Amino acid sequence: MALYVDGFVISVPKRKIDANLKIAHAAGKVWREHGALEYRECVGDDLAVKMCMPFPRGIKSKKNETVLFSYILYKSRAHRDRVNAKVMKDPRLTAMMENKDMPMDPNRMLYGGFTVAVDE
Repeated sequence: MALYVDGFVISVPKRKIDANLKIAHAAGKVWREHGALEYRECVGDDLAVKMCMPFPRGIKSKKNETVLFSYILYKSRAHRDRVNAKVMKDPRLTAMMENKDMPMDPNRMLYGGFTVAVDE
């Protein structure tokens, strides 16, 4: 059974990183309680790369923003689907998603599901 990852890239105003991480901590608890193996939220630290397209250019970050990369690890895609079905019905997540003062623009979020092909 191959592991499965949901990956996210968002651009967040630097002044709102702490607010975003507070939401991520709460969301991570919800996902883990419903069976996710890992929940990680990573703040961009070395984004001025020259060898390829840097995340900020790819997601069109503004000068006052930084990029956060997040991922959730599951046992399989089927496991992801079961966990996410529970998470999406959890009132704690619903309340977070209805927050009108989100620290990031969810319309600019990049997302995808990935089968883990190399696990060293």
